Parts: sequence; structure tokens; C-alpha cells
Amino acid sequence: MTDTATGPGTDPGQTTERDEIEARLSALWGAPVTATVPSAMPGGASRQTTRFTAHCADRTRDLVLRRDPAGPAGAAAMALEAAVMTTAAAAGVPVPELVDSGDSLGGNPYLIMGHVDGEVIPRRLLRDDAFAAVRPDLAAQFGEVAARIHTMGPDAVPGLVRQDPIEALRALAERWDSPRPSVEMGIRWLEEHRVAPSGDTVVHGDLRNGNVIVGPEGIRAVLDWELVHRGDPVEDLGWLCVKAWRFGALPPVGGFGSRSQLLDAYAKVAGSRPTDEQLHWWEVYASLRWVLICRQQAAVHLEGPGDSLEHAVIGRRVCEAEFDLLLALGLTAPETVADPLATVDAAAPDTLARGAVPHDAPDADHLLAVVERALADGELGGAVPAGRARFLTKVAANALRIARREALLAADLTAAHRARLEALGLTTDVEFADAIRSGRAAADAPETVHAVVAAVRDKLLVANPRYLGQPAAPAIG
Repeated sequence: MTDTATGPGTDPGQTTERDEIEARLSALWGAPVTATVPSAMPGGASRQTTRFTAHCADRTRDLVLRRDPAGPAGAAAMALEAAVMTTAAAAGVPVPELVDSGDSLGGNPYLIMGHVDGEVIPRRLLRDDAFAAVRPDLAAQFGEVAARIHTMGPDAVPGLVRQDPIEALRALAERWDSPRPSVEMGIRWLEEHRVAPSGDTVVHGDLRNGNVIVGPEGIRAVLDWELVHRGDPVEDLGWLCVKAWRFGALPPVGGFGSRSQLLDAYAKVAGSRPTDEQLHWWEVYASLRWVLICRQQAAVHLEGPGDSLEHAVIGRRVCEAEFDLLLALGLTAPETVADPLATVDAAAPDTLARGAVPHDAPDADHLLAVVERALADGELGGAVPAGRARFLTKVAANALRIARREALLAADLTAAHRARLEALGLTTDVEFADAIRSGRAAADAPETVHAVVAAVRDKLLVANPRYLGQPAAPAIG
């Protein structure tokens, strides 16, 4: 968020964001308030999140401002988030204190919350010595927190929508993705193994490692309620077990602990324990949902008005989520492989392999062009905050490695993929996905499974070969 303090070149009569904050808090607290200029905080992909300090005669408080960049169109969603946080606090869910909310601050819907000290970065939570003592308890704490969320009756927050989960996945797929064999295979499995619903509750929608604030004693606050809805409570538990939220660690619940710890702690608060079958169904569901959300994020670059280096690279790492889906379905296993670049100083192909199958968009040339523009526009240095510049530099290096691997391996992987399709009597992935969806290709047939698994593995060999060797959590426990 930009610094909106009055300074040289600023119209002294112009109302700034800080002026609006001070006016809002002065009215709420009944005394004149002064505030520091809000400074950007990490995270918050769908919301602008900043921190500031407010002073008045009898208090000084560190606060967090969250705004919806969609402007007036996001007012209803932000109001719903505020209502859910208030209801959650009353139900004993640890959440930041809601100080104020409204339809417009600087033209955008907003929330002002109390700042909660603690850590949110998953890799620190999983590795830093400061959290070594509490790590073994976090899976159980997630279970307890989830159960408290699910004690909220769905009618307690007007406006929450319940949608059939498979219909929701299909809508995501049809809006954001091209037909994809692994997605059709996952949907077919969910349809054929559907479990009985366990209830109708408030569902957080994004409860996971990275969306909670943790202190040395454990979870201090649950964040990011913008995906809240009503539905089956086990959905939240399955989402907690998605491999992406383990960040390379083995334990299935956020990298912290076992499914049994999660379910046992959940049962103590909720009074009932979901079955292993229910949790597994929702874990497969969540893994498939993450595939489609990654494609949705890639569309920010592919369909948006400008380049996004970060989202361009996400487009090529969708295969990580596909691999996790296949692991959840029990159709493949981790395997340590060598990076194809390990013995190559530089790839020197005759072509940049535009659109080489089986890889996802954007292609190698597009990735190189995005990195080139990021460098030319100064996104990797200059006025960009140092932390953001370091992050984008790593993203750029990753994009270059993906492009180099694609250039090196394109001919062999393209030929292998075409041969697999031809063996099935097909020519494209769109035909393959349609065959699985229509039942012309059985989703559990060995030749179907082989073709899908091999394609995802080939995509990972280019996008992130190390991911193939990451440990898979045990199927049970």
C-alpha cells in the first residue's frame, strides 16, 4: 500500500488514508487519534494488509488494516468476513479483535483489527528452535480450533452459502482450467467414493499452516476468513492435511503431527469424531481443489492486464499439486530424481520449445520474457522493498531453471507424451480428459493411470524435480 502521508507534492487539502483512519478511530474512541502511516505486511494474497500504530489520550494500540482491492464490489464479502469474525470470537475461536469495519476507506471495503504478536511463516514454525516445544501439540490445537469453528451454527451468520462440493470443483475447473486428465480422474474418484455428510456448519475454508498466528504456547489467532461458507465440517480437516501445507515435512497435518492427533482433539471439543474414510475423501477433495486454485492464481498472469512473475511461475508448478492429488489417490509414490541441469552448464537447444506438451502454460519463451521484463522494470531491486526483491529474485531464478529444463528435455518428453496418448487412441489431453469424464476411458484402468501419472511426473521433472522426492505422509494416521 502506498504511503499516503502528506509531504512534498501532496495537496494539503487532500484527505489521505491516514486522515480517514484517524477520523474513524477518533469517532469510535471518543478522543482525538493520531496514527502512523500504514506499512505493508507479508502475506494476504487477496487482501491488502498493512500495520499501523494509533495513539490517543488513554491508549496506544498496534492495529492491522485489511482492505479489499476490488473496491465497492468487495463490500459484501468484507462485511461477511467481519460478521464471521465477531461470531467466531463469541464461540471461543481465537481471532484478532475486530476494531472497525466498513464499506469504504480510501475507496475500498476494510477491516481494522488488533495486532496479534506471533509467527505466521510456516517454514519458521516447522524449523525454528523457538517453536520446538509446541510443534508436537499443534496438530491437536488445530483440531480443537476447528471444532470451535464448527460449533457455530450456520444460521448464526446470515449470507453464508452452501454448495455441493463436487459441483464447486467442476465450476472452478470450467472457469479457470483447460480439460485436465488428472482433474477428471480426481472428480470421478470423488463421485464414486462419496461419503455421507457429517453435518452442516460454518466452514473456515482456508484453515491451515500459514493462516494462523502461533506463539511459543501455540495458536493465538485464526486469520483469513474470506473463503468462509457453510458446509461439511470435515472439509476444514481435509484442507489441513493437504501436502502443500506441510512445506516438505512428513507429518500429514501441517507438517506438525498425525491425523489421529487432529481427530482425537477435534472429538474432545466437538463431541464426535469423523471417520478415517470421511477425512480421506475430504483430503482428496482438498488436493484437487488446490490444483484448481493454483490454475486460478496462474490466470492472474495468463488472463490479467499485465505480467506477474510470481503467478507466471505458479502456472508451471500446478503439476506439484497434481502430483499431490495422485499421491492422495494412492496412484504413485515419491521418487528421488536428479535435476536434469545438474550436469549441464547451459542448455543450447535449437528452439525455445513454445507450447511443448505435456507442460502447462506459460511456455519457456514466455517465462524468459517475463523475467526479462521484470528486470527491465526494476521489479528485482531499486524502489522495491528489500524483502520483496529477494523473494522475486528467487522466483525469477526458478522461472529460468524451468525454462532451461524445458529447453533441454522438450523433444524427449513431447515424444513420450504423444506416444502415451497414441497408445490410448487419442491425440490431445483435451480428448483424454473428455474420455475420462464420459467414461470412455476408465479412470482406474492401468493404462489410464499410467498415462496420467507419467505426464504429471514429466511436468514435475521440468517444473521442480526435487518435489518428486518429497516424502509422502502415511495413508493412515
